[in-house]
Amino acid sequence: MKIAVVTISDRASRGEYEDLSGPAIAQWLAAAIVTPYELVRRVIPDGVASVRDTVIDLCDNEGCDLVLTTGGTGPSPRDETPEAMHAILEKELPGFGELMRRASLEQTPTAILSRQTAGTRGKSFILNLPGKPASIAMTLAAVFPAIPYCLDLIGAGRIETNPALVKAHRPQG
Repeated sequence: MKIAVVTISDRASRGEYEDLSGPAIAQWLAAAIVTPYELVRRVIPDGVASVRDTVIDLCDNEGCDLVLTTGGTGPSPRDETPEAMHAILEKELPGFGELMRRASLEQTPTAILSRQTAGTRGKSFILNLPGKPASIAMTLAAVFPAIPYCLDLIGAGRIETNPALVKAHRPQG
């Protein structure tokens, strides 16, 4: 099992801003996943080309089963993660973005500005998470119960979770 965490931020990629979101994702995964996995980390600038090329490399060349991105999903001019996703996804799964926005709305009314999405590319599942560390655990808790089964369905590696933190849902039969 190989999991990638990609922080998308002009300032963090230039070293002007400490990446807090990527480590927040890694910390949540360490508590939630009991299956051994290799973590691959990237910090890249905003923009369609950088996001597109990085995620394609992680899926097609690195063989990552799960790619979690953070950042670049808002309405600012440099927020182009969704545009990159549309260029590379084979199957979009918009329910993940819908659920993350719904969960985030309980915390902040500006969650409706988010353009997070998810989908598949080959045997990889890609999920766009919020850029704010405070929202990461909340949104992961909301959507992660469906991720292990999604990975099963696309032929990716198998993930088992810590049921005290997140109970994976796999239909019976």
